[in-house]
Amino acid sequence: MAFRTEFEFELPRGYVDENGNLHKRGIMRLATAADEILPMRDQRVQQNPGYLTIILLARVITKLGDLRAIDTRTVEKLFTADLAFLQNFYRQINELEKLSVKTACPKCEHDFEVDISFLAETGGA
Repeated sequence: MAFRTEFEFELPRGYVDENGNLHKRGIMRLATAADEILPMRDQRVQQNPGYLTIILLARVITKLGDLRAIDTRTVEKLFTADLAFLQNFYRQINELEKLSVKTACPKCEHDFEVDISFLAETGGA
């Protein structure tokens, strides 16, 4: 089995381009050390640390619908629900821990953990 470095996603709302076309499906690659370090030199991040997210996502999103390129202007124009989704997705694919919840069967009361990662094998890249 090959090591996956790219993961498919679908935005909850979608990006609307200047022609009114909706783009929802995309691909995000795993982040590198440079992806997290180099944006710290950017003046926009130095003036507003919250801008780090914008630059970081623009670096790791490799495809979004039919767009030719994804840059900071693209990420800036995302709906807040989509930005939050992508921030969560970034954490999921780049962190080693699986997201899980402890629960119990309502019938037999057996305790178990359920994986709630949104990376179920749905045909990622």
